[in-house]
Amino acid sequence: MTPQLKGVEALKQNYINGQYVDGSTARDNINPSNTAEIVGVYTQANAAQTREAIDVADVAAKSWSQSTPQQRFDVLDAIGTELLARKAELGELLSREEGKTLAEGIGETARAGQIFKFFAGEALRLKGDKLASVRPGVEVEVVREALGVVGIITPWNFPIAIPAWKIAPAICYGNAIVFKPADLVPGCGWALADIISRSGLPEGVFNLVMGRGSVVGEEILTNPKVNGVSFTGSVATGRHVAATCAGRMAKFQLEMGGKNPLVVLDDADMDIAVETAVQGAYFSTGQRCTASSRLIVTEGVHDEFVAKVIARLEQLKIDNALSDGVHIGPVVDESQLKQDLDYIRIGQDEGAKLAYGGELLERATKGFYLSPALFTETENAMRINREEVFGPVASVIRVADYDQALAVANDTDFGLSSGICTTSLKYASHFKRNAKAGMAMVNLPTAGVDYHVPFGGTKGSSYGSREQGSYAAEFFTTVKTAYTLP
Repeated sequence: MTPQLKGVEALKQNYINGQYVDGSTARDNINPSNTAEIVGVYTQANAAQTREAIDVADVAAKSWSQSTPQQRFDVLDAIGTELLARKAELGELLSREEGKTLAEGIGETARAGQIFKFFAGEALRLKGDKLASVRPGVEVEVVREALGVVGIITPWNFPIAIPAWKIAPAICYGNAIVFKPADLVPGCGWALADIISRSGLPEGVFNLVMGRGSVVGEEILTNPKVNGVSFTGSVATGRHVAATCAGRMAKFQLEMGGKNPLVVLDDADMDIAVETAVQGAYFSTGQRCTASSRLIVTEGVHDEFVAKVIARLEQLKIDNALSDGVHIGPVVDESQLKQDLDYIRIGQDEGAKLAYGGELLERATKGFYLSPALFTETENAMRINREEVFGPVASVIRVADYDQALAVANDTDFGLSSGICTTSLKYASHFKRNAKAGMAMVNLPTAGVDYHVPFGGTKGSSYGSREQGSYAAEFFTTVKTAYTLP
């Protein structure tokens, strides 16, 4: 069946220097819940058009870096206000193009609006330091200044929240932006650009270039006018970003993968532990870098925990993202579905027991539906416990006690988020101090964070300064120290 265009019928163009412009080619945006539906048709930039966007951003950066806190507040507040007012509409678009449930899509859009509102407030709190010099009569000032032109490259799994938490601080701190959303899900990125176009932001400060990473992304990485790159995506691509930017001495910030542990101790509240594990591992179709993909459970409650998780999985509704009462939508596309199925086969080949799920599902609309998979009897050395699957697949690892659980939790090349379920203040406190991860959760899913506090990890999960909250200033600004003899 030929996919049918539904909803938005006009070709969606790139946005450069305050104007909408066609690219060299176009791409259909397919609904993973219903592959017969085209969500929209989006133009694709080439390298020359990307260079044009960078050139205009370079010019605009000079004036925007001198803008007032009030100007920045007004722009950011306007963007946040429109996002919140349109959260139902844009949440539906998000769910149609990415496959999140409608509730998750609306929630993510609201979060994007809240992020812009937060950074509107931060724009009024721009501050520096005035210090006494060690030399008599000399005054010292330390201020933060805009980085310049920032390239922003975002992934498909959070197509409006992650762009928001990069674009909002970039604007807040006086930078100009060249934004490349994930090629797989351009709809939310375009919708966000459309809102920004009406916010009062001067022409050229924000530019949208949709297209392939090998074309648009590569131009952003290599262009000498781009002063910094903020990237979220795969580990392999992150390493390429790092090598390319370091080679020309450009600043870069990386958020990459995770293989996040959730420890469940004998003393855990079992209802909380089960819900924490299921929410963290499987909701958003497990397509979160913070997902709880390793469930590390002590011997005393292992069997009870597994039985109750399976019982909970049996209650979940997997269907079209827009269906009533659905808990889990489809996998984002055919390629990701193949990767999930490959890892399920790898787990079985390694000797893990597929205790539940991992099967293709048929629904009223043709889509990429997969039942949530739970492996038991696994070892931490297995590939399914070392490599990021990025789907609704989780493994249970049986351990003897807390000490072994902590050791297994930390035995990974990643270090984004880490969690524990326990009623012991002793173990909770020790875990928060000793988990080798950028974020630690107690009796909460490893996936799910606030928008006003720092986000990021250690080891192979992240590189550079933290994202979100006031800590975002570390990447989007440079520090200047000025001396004056009056």
